[in-house]
Formats: sequence, C-alpha cells, structure tokens
Amino acid sequence: MRLTAYLRAGLLVAATGVLSAVQAAEDRLDATQIAEAEVLYQQYCALCHGDDRAGYQADHAPSLKSQSLLSTGYPRFMYTTVAYGRANTAMEGYSTEMGGPLDRAQIRLLLRWLVETEEVERVALDHDAVIAGDAQQGKMLYAQHCASCHGADGQGITAPSLGDPALLANAPDAFLKYAIVNGRDGTPMASFSDQLKDGEINSVVAFLRSQAAGWKPEPPTLVEPPAPEDYVLNPEGETPRFTLRDGRYVPAAEVVRALEEKRRFILLDTRPASAWQRSHIPGAVPMPYYREGDRAGENLPNDGTWIVAYCACPHAASDFVINNLQKLGYRNTAVIDEGILVWTAMGLPVTAGAMR
Repeated sequence: MRLTAYLRAGLLVAATGVLSAVQAAEDRLDATQIAEAEVLYQQYCALCHGDDRAGYQADHAPSLKSQSLLSTGYPRFMYTTVAYGRANTAMEGYSTEMGGPLDRAQIRLLLRWLVETEEVERVALDHDAVIAGDAQQGKMLYAQHCASCHGADGQGITAPSLGDPALLANAPDAFLKYAIVNGRDGTPMASFSDQLKDGEINSVVAFLRSQAAGWKPEPPTLVEPPAPEDYVLNPEGETPRFTLRDGRYVPAAEVVRALEEKRRFILLDTRPASAWQRSHIPGAVPMPYYREGDRAGENLPNDGTWIVAYCACPHAASDFVINNLQKLGYRNTAVIDEGILVWTAMGLPVTAGAMR
C-alpha cells in the first residue's frame, strides 16, 4: 500500500515546523557539516542521482543540480520526498518514521547542502494559491504532451512518476505550474511556455491535482525484520539450481521455483528499509544498499549458501550489495534479473508489510 496521509499530513506538520528554523537561518554550513552532508549523499543518494548529482544514474532519478527544482522544492516539498518517498518509483522513504536510516536533522542537513552547493536562490511561490483550470482539457493536454515521458497513468517511463496521490497532495499548484512553465534545467524536462498557453498550463495543473483524491489517513505500523537465525530459508533444504545470465542474474521464475521447492538459500531486499516494511518477497531479509560495505555480510553465513538479492532498479542497489559481498569473499551470489517491480507485475508472491 502507498504511504499514508497520516505521515504526509500529520508528521509533515512537525517536519515543516522544524524546517521553518532552517528557512530562517542565514548561516552557511561549516566545513564539518559539509563533510557530513557529502558522506550522507554518497551513501544514500549517489547510486540513483549520480556522484555529481546530475541524475538519471538509475530509475530516471531526477537531477539534484536543477535550479528549477531546488529553488521551488526546498525545503517543504523536497523534505517530504526524501522523508516519505515517492510511490510508484524506486524512491522510498528515508526517514526513521518510515523505517529508514535518516533522522530529521540529517535530512535537513542534506537538503541545505544541496541548495548551498548549487548556490540556489529561492523562488517565492504562493504555496496556498489554487490554480483554476479545466481538468478535462488538462487530461487531453497531458495525454498529448506529457504521457510519453510520465506515462498515461503517471507511472513514469523516462521521467519521474506523477501517479502518486500523496505527492500531488503535497506539491502546491504553484510548484507544479512552475515546473511546466520553466522546465527542469539539466534534465529532459523542457519548458512548455512556448507550446501551451497560460490557461492550458493551468488546465494541466488542474488535471494533475484531480488525481490526488481518494487516499485516506492511516498510521503506519513497523514490523521487526527476521532475526539472524531465520535468515536462511529452508535450512534443511537442498541447494537450489540456478541458471545465471552473465554469471550473476537469475530469472524470477527460478527463484519462485526454489521457494516452492523449499530450497536452502538467503533472499536479500536491498532497497531502503521502508520499502521492505511496505512489501517484500516472502522470507526476504532487509539489507539496504546504503549499509557500509564492510557490514554487507553482517549475520550472513559465508559457507557457500546461495545469497540472492533484489531491488527495484532493477539491478543498481542489488548489484551494489552483491559486489560488496563478493569483496568479502562470498560466493554463490545472484541478483533477481527482473527486480521486484516486474516481479510484482508478473503476479509472483509478495508479502504485504505492516504499512497499510
């Protein structure tokens, strides 16, 4: 299930209250803070957004150098995105409230570092303004100008997903319109100011806003991950027989067969921990890619037991973890070729997490 309005609205009140202090602060980050922020970025963000923050390293993750995004999205919109994630994308929630690794102070530090590094000048937007437009006209314009990149259902094809009701509920109308009018510099998102009239852009915004209805507040409940003694699935089972592509990638069908035949192996979910909380392949152990490389094998037996990893990228995070395990001397390692998004679309088994 998708992230809840309870988090997006209730916790957002606390988050934005804390962020107001950041907005008021004039002091720039000192050398120690910059160094800490750089470490946080490389550990948690660079895999998809790139070492240089230019984006599109994996999963069409947007550029974090874009003046257009940073000048209008900081701090509130960017905070909710990092803290609570983006449904229908590989961008999961990184806040501790979501089972992630970052507390509020670390998220604020990371965002301040991004805007200071790019020397962003804030654009004053009226976050409370409601833009009036014709949603039906906007639907047709969206299909004509936006769907090829963002998807007919906002699912994202070569551009970020827009099909997240909670995202649309938290992105002000002015934020959406600014992106359409000005584009996102440094990305394929061009300005539409020369293609669409102002009223037509307002209609696209109205259409996007109309997709934000229907989500209900519901508090999350976190569950405990498997204990180390339960990491090995079917400890008395036989070794699975996997056929690997390029010596690494195992078809989802073979993993399903190994589960059905109760073979002995370990299954690692290398997405952020909040993603595992929401849903995961039965028996999977959360092993987020951002864990330090020398801890990749923590509590994992190094006795030849098969270790199969997966992510949503479909390979970036899982490849990263498997590479770390191989450096530590683990053998018999593999990555699910299709990734969990395709796995789920294929109707293969998943276990719902506690966030419902």
